[in-house]
Amino acid sequence: MLSTRSSRSRITRLTFLLGLAVLLSGCSHDRYLFLERAELDQLEQQHKLQQQRIEALEALETRTLEQFDVMETRQQLRQQALLDRLSRQQDLIQSLPQQQASILPPQPTTSEPSARLKGKLVVGETEPIYIADPGLVYTARIDSGATTSSLHALNIQRFERNGQPWVRFDISVPGRDETLTMEHEISRRARIIQSNTDDPERRIVVELPFMIGDHRDLAEFTLSDRSHLTYPVLVGRNILRDVMLIDVGQEFVTELPEGLNTEQGAKTP
Repeated sequence: MLSTRSSRSRITRLTFLLGLAVLLSGCSHDRYLFLERAELDQLEQQHKLQQQRIEALEALETRTLEQFDVMETRQQLRQQALLDRLSRQQDLIQSLPQQQASILPPQPTTSEPSARLKGKLVVGETEPIYIADPGLVYTARIDSGATTSSLHALNIQRFERNGQPWVRFDISVPGRDETLTMEHEISRRARIIQSNTDDPERRIVVELPFMIGDHRDLAEFTLSDRSHLTYPVLVGRNILRDVMLIDVGQEFVTELPEGLNTEQGAKTP
């Protein structure tokens, strides 16, 4: 009897322990599946974020390439415009002798070469200057204190031609009570500060071929109203630098080639 009860008790305990083991095993398995799903959701979220970042980088790369294409196109247009302007300037310089010949008939050359010191042209405080375009001679003040040369101009009006900035202005004809209207491509705009004011002035700059003595070159001139000044042309450091020396106290040290004389407006000493 006792043996039978003991056997039943052992069987009961074994059954209880087996059931408890199965129950614990099921809970552990469910917890394992729960953690695995959470990690999977986190991986999926990270994958979505990475995909969004990749798409954003691809969009940024596309916009950058488009900007590069636009910049390259603009640079090509600017280079072409610069080449066209250089070609026109070269044509102006090469036409300088022909413009001289068109003003007066050829004459025998009797003027001596302009004086030089250490290879530099010697000039006085005032000198005749020939502006090839439009082919007129003015008396210029030589001023090493001025950064950029200047030309007297009135009725200055900006406009566009073939997509490029141009300017229309009137210049005086020396020795005559009349003006001549010019049109020229704008080189740049210069910031000028006058000695009598602290406010800077923005002036249009054009490039013009010129001659002083037997020296000819292409230089920038600002356009401004110089009617209140003695001389219509100011020659600054952009022309003087490395090529001319000023003989202080002297005037009209240089002479223009024959054919360019006082009939075009320059004074003689």
